[in-house]
Amino acid sequence: MLNPAVFTKVFNQQLINVCRPRLGLAVGLALLAPLGGMAAPPRAAAAPGAAVGAASSAAAGSSSVTTRLGALDLENGYPTKATAQKLYDELDLQRASQAYLWALPAVGFKALYDAQAKTMAVRNGDVLLYRTLQDKAGMLTPNITTLYAFSFWDLAAQGPLVVEVPAGLTAGGVLDIWQQPITDLGQTGPDKGAGGKYLILPPGGPEVVTPGYRIFRSPSNQVWFGTRGLAPDKAVAEATVRQHRLYGWNQRANPTATTYSEVAGRPWQSAQPANLNYWRLLSELYANEPVAPRDRMLFGMLSPLGIAPGQAFNPDARQARILGEAAQLGDLMARTIAYDKRTPGATVYPGKHWEYAVLFDLDQESPDKRRVQFEERSSWFYEAIAMSVGMQGRLLGFGQVYLEASKDGKGQWLDGGRTYRMRVPANPPVKQFWSITLYDNLSRGPVITPQGAADLSSRKPDLVSNADGSVDVVFAPRKPVGASNWIQTIPGKGWFAYFRFYGPTQAYFAKSWQLNDIQPLEPVGR
Repeated sequence: MLNPAVFTKVFNQQLINVCRPRLGLAVGLALLAPLGGMAAPPRAAAAPGAAVGAASSAAAGSSSVTTRLGALDLENGYPTKATAQKLYDELDLQRASQAYLWALPAVGFKALYDAQAKTMAVRNGDVLLYRTLQDKAGMLTPNITTLYAFSFWDLAAQGPLVVEVPAGLTAGGVLDIWQQPITDLGQTGPDKGAGGKYLILPPGGPEVVTPGYRIFRSPSNQVWFGTRGLAPDKAVAEATVRQHRLYGWNQRANPTATTYSEVAGRPWQSAQPANLNYWRLLSELYANEPVAPRDRMLFGMLSPLGIAPGQAFNPDARQARILGEAAQLGDLMARTIAYDKRTPGATVYPGKHWEYAVLFDLDQESPDKRRVQFEERSSWFYEAIAMSVGMQGRLLGFGQVYLEASKDGKGQWLDGGRTYRMRVPANPPVKQFWSITLYDNLSRGPVITPQGAADLSSRKPDLVSNADGSVDVVFAPRKPVGASNWIQTIPGKGWFAYFRFYGPTQAYFAKSWQLNDIQPLEPVGR
C-alpha cells in the first residue's frame, strides 16, 4: 500500500495535471470537479522582484520563471529551446497520465479479450466457462462462488449478434468496449429470468424490426457477452448457463451449436498494464472502432504521442519514454482513487469504513449530464470488470450490491500480517446469499493461500453461526485458536475486501441492517 503522504502527492499531481491542458467540456468538467468545478483557484501574490514579474515584461530580455518544474528560461518572453522541450515533455506526461485513467474501462475490455482470444485460443462466439478459483485467478475481483461464462463478438466482421437466453437463475449482459451495458440479460434484463432472444446491431446501419427479438444497438463494433449461473446447485447452474446460444443474425434460419470450453486452470492475466503495453492495447482496440464525441478530446491529447484511432502504434523513443512514465503514474493515481476514495457519498455507514464500490451510473455520466463520472468509473474499473443494471446495486430483491473495505475499523490499511475479526449480524438482507472475498491490492485478483480462496459465503456448508444467528469471520495469516470461520491472509501483502449481497432486500436499502467494520485484534507491531 502507499502511505498517506504518497497518496496526497499523487492526488496533488493529478489536480495539477487537469488544470493545464484544455479539455472538451464533458471530460474537462469531470476532471475539474475535484477542484470545485470551473472556479479558478485564488492566485498567490507575487513577491517583489519575483521571476513572474520579470517574465511578463516585453522588454525584460532574458529571464527565468520559477515553477514546480524548476527554472524555465525565456528570451524576450519566448521559451528557449530547452524550456520548450521541458514544457512539451511535461504537457505530454500530464495528458497521458489523465488519459490512462480515462482509458481504464476500454483497456480492461481489451486485456480480457486478449486473455480469452490469445491465451485461451477461444474464438469469437464461443463461450468460455470460469468455474474454479484457479480459473478466475487472472480476473479483477471475481466472485468465487458462482460460475462465469464469457464470449466476444465483432459486429463489423461477423454481423449482428443473436443471444438466446434460457429461462432460469442467470444474470448477465452484453457490453460495449467501454464496459457500458447495451442490455442486461436474465433476471435483471428485460426477460426477467423468463429467457428470450436478443438481437445486437452494430453502430450505424439500417434498423431491423422483427417479432420475437429484443433489439438493441451497440455503440461499438466489438461487444462482450457475460453471464453467471445463480442456482444454488452448481450442476443446475452450469446446465442453465450452457443453454445460452450465440450466433450471427445471418445464421438465424439454421444456427450452429454454440461451443463451450473451459479455462481448466490455465494461467492468464487481464489487469491493465502499468507500462507501454497499456497504450498498445488501446491502439489495437481502436483499430476499427467509431469514436464517441466525449472521447475525441482525449484522443486529441494523445495524438502528439503517436496514438490515434485506426493508426498503428509505433512510438519513437521519446514517446515511449513518456507513455511508460505516464502509465506508471496513472496506475498509482488509479490505485489512490480506488482505495482512498474522495467521492462524496462513498461511505456507506457514517463512522464506518465500508464504501460503495459502484459510484457511477450506467452511462458513466452524472445525473445532470454535465460531466463524465471520471474518478467514479476510474475507481471501479481499476478494481473490477463489467457493469450492468444488476451490478448497480439499486434493484430491490435482484442483482448484486458490492461494498468494499481497504481499511480496518481504526482507519488503518488492511495488512496481511495482522489478525482481524468482523461480525456479520444476524438476518443479512439477501434473498439469495452473501459472500466476502479478499483481493490483492496490487493485482486486484483473488488472494490465494494454502487454504485456497480467501473467501467465505453463506452458501458454505460448514459455516458456523453464533447463537444469535450472527457470523464471526476472522482474517489472519495463521488460524487463531477457537476461530471457526477463518480466512487466511499473507504477511507482507495488502488486501481489500468485497462484501456482496445477492438479491438485496429492503433492510439493506433502509440501512436498518448494517455491516460491521473489520476490527484489528492486535496492535501494530506485535
